[in-house]
Amino acid sequence: MFELFKEHQMNIMLVLSALCLMLTFFIYITKDIPLKRKKILMLLELNAMFLLSFDRFAYYYRGQESSIAYVMVRISNFMVFFLTLFIEYNFNTYLIDLYTTEGKMQKAPKRLYAVKYMVFFGVILLIISQFNGFYYTFDATNHYQRGDGFIICYIFPILVLCTQISVIMQNFSALSKYIRTSLALFTLAPLVASIIQIFTYGVSLTNITLVGMAIVLYVFAILNLNDTLEQVRMHELELMKEEQENLLTMFEQTSRALANAIDAKDTYTHGHSARVAKYSGEIARLAGKSENEIHKVYFAALLHDVGKIGISNSIINKNGKLTDEEYAEIKNHPIIGGQILSNISKSPYLELGARYHHERYDGKGYPEGLSGKDIPDIARIIAVADAYDAMTSKRSYREPMPQNLVRSEIENGMGTQFDPKYAQIMLSMIDNDYGYTMREA
Repeated sequence: MFELFKEHQMNIMLVLSALCLMLTFFIYITKDIPLKRKKILMLLELNAMFLLSFDRFAYYYRGQESSIAYVMVRISNFMVFFLTLFIEYNFNTYLIDLYTTEGKMQKAPKRLYAVKYMVFFGVILLIISQFNGFYYTFDATNHYQRGDGFIICYIFPILVLCTQISVIMQNFSALSKYIRTSLALFTLAPLVASIIQIFTYGVSLTNITLVGMAIVLYVFAILNLNDTLEQVRMHELELMKEEQENLLTMFEQTSRALANAIDAKDTYTHGHSARVAKYSGEIARLAGKSENEIHKVYFAALLHDVGKIGISNSIINKNGKLTDEEYAEIKNHPIIGGQILSNISKSPYLELGARYHHERYDGKGYPEGLSGKDIPDIARIIAVADAYDAMTSKRSYREPMPQNLVRSEIENGMGTQFDPKYAQIMLSMIDNDYGYTMREA
């Protein structure tokens, strides 16, 4: 297995380098990543790409005795060690940004700031080793040879990783599951690889693992971003739902207040609008209407008499029979109601209930003399409920009518005054009202 990895590691490096370049582009075009974090991730992926590119150059030119090989193996090996430290530095910056933003810390843990000094001293020792061969040397054929202090070059990267791991473990719950998982992988996997590589030669296990984890870091950052966006979306939906419920409540309360104001004009019709709305909603439900349609029927019925606001109190509260002139005036209330509610353009069904609830199925109603299915569906439902409540409520000239007589009136009005379908539903409601509770209390 190890020999197979060693044989194909150049190809693995090439693939990972290409992936890092692609991810740099994807990070650049991703809009929802904060700008500072986007820059850190882009720099991290670019450094990872260059790390493996220089590592490939180092392997490619070793053993060659040309002047260009002499330069390239030295530059490449130096850049490999330097970029390893620099990637850890980038990752450290990423950690500081995460803890001070998502982790909501006023200041990142001090150990992360100490990492900067570790990286700095690591780079200084790396530069010094270029002159004394402490870390590594090259033979006459430009082959890399480990120096007496090669183990030291692993100390600073491992020390950095261990410090970062201690911070991540201590503050594990401060970040989301995707982020903390990616952080743990980024630090633990290269640490294990570094320990293994101390005892091996001729493979770039640490660098390949480090770059692989840089790719994983971006993948998990996107997963976390998607999760965050989903949470934001759900929160927005909850707020919208709450707002809609508040608007509905306000609409219902306003409608009820207006209906009560209308009923208050007539001493003998207190609660009439609410009862008609209740009966209309039940007829709509038994007719198989959807919840939205039932809602519309209910509120249209609640405001069906709003036009009575424009009728004088003397006519509405008159004891005894109305004159022809008075009856002509009260017949204007559907028109007045339609005009008032037509201003509520978002709920046009309200106008239909108010304007047409006195139309008759046979065309002998008012104000327009519509007949049959030309009368809006909502108005045909309200017409039955309105007539029923008028007969089952006390008036200035009579007590509530007996239930059997009310039933006969509804039955006799089928196909003439009322839509037969909704009149039949009203009859079934009457038949199921054994205690005659559907009437004015």
